[in-house]
Amino acid sequence: MTTQTRPPAGLHEPRPGRATPGTPGRPDGDGDPTAPLALPAGGRGGRRAGRVAVLVALAILLTVAGAGVAGVSYLQGRLEAGIERLGDPFAAIPTRPENAPRTAVGDGAAAAGRAPVNILILGSDSRISAGDPSRWTAGAQRTDAIMLAQISGDRRSLTMMSIPRDSWVDVPGHGEAKINAAFSWGGPTLMIQTVEQLTGVRIDHFAVADFESFAVLTDELGGVELTLAQPLDAGGVTLEEGTHVLDGEQALAYARERYNVEGGDFGRVQRQQNWMRAIMRSIFDRELLTDPVRLMSTLEAVTRSLSLDDGLTVSKMRDLAIGARTLRPDSVRFITAPYVGTGRSPDGAQSIVLLDEPRLQEVSDAFAEDRVGEYLEEHPDAAPALGDHVD
Repeated sequence: MTTQTRPPAGLHEPRPGRATPGTPGRPDGDGDPTAPLALPAGGRGGRRAGRVAVLVALAILLTVAGAGVAGVSYLQGRLEAGIERLGDPFAAIPTRPENAPRTAVGDGAAAAGRAPVNILILGSDSRISAGDPSRWTAGAQRTDAIMLAQISGDRRSLTMMSIPRDSWVDVPGHGEAKINAAFSWGGPTLMIQTVEQLTGVRIDHFAVADFESFAVLTDELGGVELTLAQPLDAGGVTLEEGTHVLDGEQALAYARERYNVEGGDFGRVQRQQNWMRAIMRSIFDRELLTDPVRLMSTLEAVTRSLSLDDGLTVSKMRDLAIGARTLRPDSVRFITAPYVGTGRSPDGAQSIVLLDEPRLQEVSDAFAEDRVGEYLEEHPDAAPALGDHVD
């Protein structure tokens, strides 16, 4: 007899016939050729997994400070030089959602703060050939983190929704599969199309990152303060439970740990979000935005790790950041796409995440209609949210 992980309180049952629920456990990619490469603890791939959203969020939030730094054109030129460009991944998408904003960052209504901006953010094991579709090889590009970020139309809030990489979804042209397979099979265009089809939210911009300089970024901030609910013993890092200021290597070990975290990958998603929140708080608490020298060093560390679509220029990020200059860490919400648990693919070969489709549709509608903040306040149990306590 098979069993299923207990659904979060108040969530619906999965739609029958989609996949076979399996033994509770971690959606860890077994049997899936598109799953992330298995590397030993502390290996290069492990360090990269799942921190992309921090980088992109920082690139957007920090660029606002560039507006007050002398030599803005020089600053923008230096930052732009460090970004890998992906071209236009939207041009080849045959259909787009009709009920969501169409205005790009920095253009018209969005620049004036009248339309939300939706950015699909991925953390990838490899950005090689990301900007040259002719060199794309199925399976060569993998993503360990998928996040839909929305800056509200009034520029007063930022909502970031993580989509578990093993979520079982329909991938256009390929049938049902793990969502991270879309990036492996068809690159940014297919990934955008898959998320738009899943959510009905029109994506305005797309970003991919690796993590070579992420430890440097954390160290640029002088470390980040995190409270460990349990001892940490991973990647050569040993820390007792309690509150610590973690340096880059320690924070990487904290965020990549999966096997000793309650909930497996679900718990790791919350650790990634917790680290992101700690970085944002550190930026404001330590007045980084008022120190041009440290700011420039931090921004360069961020942008060196980014691949962006051609439309998301540093200039446009700056325009967006100016509009969102009152945004603070307490205005940022972190949630995970509603799910009911883990299971097995219909052929039994893969461990997968079963999304709560009715609840996900409600949350997605709120994104598309620029009311996700209000919706989450009115329905706090609609999606797993990052709380004060993180295991």
